[in-house]
Amino acid sequence: MPSLREVRKKIKTVRSTEQITKAMKMVAAARLRQAQARILSARPYAIQMKDLLAELAGRVTAEGSSGTGSGPLPHPLLESHGSGRKALLLITADKGLCGSFNTNLIKAAGLYLEENRDRDVRLFAAGRKGRDFFKRAGWPFAGEYVQIFGSLAFRHAEIIGSDLMRLYLEEKPEEVVIIYNEFKSVLQQSLVTERLLPVERPDGGSVRRRAFDFIYEPSRGELLDALLPRIIKSQVYRALQESYAAELGARMAAMDSAAKNAKELIDSLTLKLNRTRQAIITREIAELVGGAEALQ
Repeated sequence: MPSLREVRKKIKTVRSTEQITKAMKMVAAARLRQAQARILSARPYAIQMKDLLAELAGRVTAEGSSGTGSGPLPHPLLESHGSGRKALLLITADKGLCGSFNTNLIKAAGLYLEENRDRDVRLFAAGRKGRDFFKRAGWPFAGEYVQIFGSLAFRHAEIIGSDLMRLYLEEKPEEVVIIYNEFKSVLQQSLVTERLLPVERPDGGSVRRRAFDFIYEPSRGELLDALLPRIIKSQVYRALQESYAAELGARMAAMDSAAKNAKELIDSLTLKLNRTRQAIITREIAELVGGAEALQ
C-alpha cells in the first residue's frame, strides 16, 4: 500500500500539470480567435484571386491560339513539365502538444514520398516538427522554414513562394504540391494535398462560353505576368494561415482533454488518499483496542 506522502506527492504533481494544460488551452484559445479572424478574411481573397488567375490565363491562351486553347502558354508557370521530378512543401507546426496534428501531416508526406519513390522529389518544410522528422530520416531539403508561425506575416509566404517558383522555373519539376491542415473548427481539421504549380487553367471552350469580358489595362498578358507570382504567394500565405489556425485548434482540444484527464486522475488519487488514511486510522484503532484488551 502506498504511503500518504507518496499519494500526496502524486496529487500535487498532477495538479501542477492540470494548471499548465489549462493555461496552454487559454493561450491557444486567445490566439485562435485572432488566427480564425485572419483566415476567414483571407479565404475569399485567395479563392477569388485563384479563380481570376485561372480565367485570365485561359483567356490569354485562347486569344493567343485563335480560341483553340492549343497555342503557346502565356507564362512559364503555367507550363507542364515531363522531367520526372516533383516538389513537395510540407507545412507542420513548430511545437508539439497538439494531438495528432503533426503525425497526420508527416504520414501524408511519407505516403506521397513513397508513391513517388522512383522520382526525384525536392522537399520543402515549413515548421520544425516536419523538418526534424525527415532530417532524422536522412531526407535532403531544398528549403527549410522554421519558427515562423509565432510572427506569421506575408513576407514569409513571399520567401517560400519565391523559392518554389524559382525551383519550378529552373529545375522544371512536373508539379509542386502542398500538404497542410485546413482549419474547419476547433475540433476538426481537414488534411489537404493541393497542387500549387503548374497553375490550373480552364480550356479555351470554357472561356468562350462567357457572354462578356473585361477591358484590361494594361493588356491581359502584362497583367498575368504581374499577378501570377503574387497570386502564387497568396496561396502559400493562405495555406500557412490555415495550418496555424488548425494547429491552435488542435492544441486547444488536446489541452482541454489533458486537463479533463488530469482532473479525473486527481479525483482518483484523492479517493485513494482517503482510503489509505482511513485504513491507517482503522488499523491504529484496532491496535489500541487490542492493546487495551491485552492489559485487561
